[in-house]
Amino acid sequence: MKIIIDAFGGDNAPLEIIKGSALSVKELGAEIILTGSEATIRQVALENNISLDNIEIVDCDQVITMEDDPLAIRKDKKNSSMAVGFKLLNEGRGQAFISCGNSGAMCVGATMLAGRIKGIKRTAFAPVLPTESGMFMLLDGGANVDARPEMLCQFALMGSVYMEKVMKVQNPRVGLANVGVEEHKGNVLYQQTYKMLRESKLNFVGNVEGRDIPKGVCDVVVCDGFTGNLILKTYEGVAITLMKKIKHMFTDSTKGKLAAVLTMSDIKELKAKFDYNKYGGAPILGSSKPVFKAHGDSKAITLKNAVELSMNYVSGNAIGEISATLAAEGS
Repeated sequence: MKIIIDAFGGDNAPLEIIKGSALSVKELGAEIILTGSEATIRQVALENNISLDNIEIVDCDQVITMEDDPLAIRKDKKNSSMAVGFKLLNEGRGQAFISCGNSGAMCVGATMLAGRIKGIKRTAFAPVLPTESGMFMLLDGGANVDARPEMLCQFALMGSVYMEKVMKVQNPRVGLANVGVEEHKGNVLYQQTYKMLRESKLNFVGNVEGRDIPKGVCDVVVCDGFTGNLILKTYEGVAITLMKKIKHMFTDSTKGKLAAVLTMSDIKELKAKFDYNKYGGAPILGSSKPVFKAHGDSKAITLKNAVELSMNYVSGNAIGEISATLAAEGS
């Protein structure tokens, strides 16, 4: 399977992107197309002794930075590594496209360059996050600050299909993020969405409160992008702060260092459980082609995991399943 990757997106580009691509070739058997300055990619690979076997390079001379307006991908920077990646995806040169770059530009590209699935009203940023017992998908994670009930219901449908086809979760439980579990809670948007989800064929388990999400009460958490981004950033911030506190607890005193020796395997297991590198990144669901936004500070292993998820996304025919489900429900 051939995966297109933006070699100049993210904080650690292009070195970690090139390393991750080589790792994907070696461990996953993927074929990779890297977009960006060919001279720079080859120089970095040479200096770091990275094999470019089964890696094709498509040369381009622009980069979309984190400070750029998302619409630059359609206007001023049509020859950027990200824009060219979408162009190659549309041409069928690869089966999926991954970038660690500007999230807004990725959403614009997924919507306006790759296009939406027929019947889908909005694309959604859909990160997968860890819970006490497993994981859940959050959508929308920030692409749509304002939303309508029918949009949230489509997010629920897309998330359910993804969790089943890609993450192998049987009959995914869908929950609606809210300020209380009772049916009447929330504003008009959430009250109307609740009624629509209750009448749908999805495995809807009702409203879920923020404190219950980490417990794993559902597999898909649905909300508007404003709420979702707050949940996402708070979730990540608490995890980072907690791990720092635990590290200091075990390194700031002799007693702590002795305790660390006895519990090191448990500490490593806890750290691994809440390591975002495990999931690689987030699909932009609703796009007519597989598009993944990997973490901005992705390392090689993060990118490799994103490649694996994108390959599962393609082989699981998640986009086809979403289209078929929409057609069956008359959406």
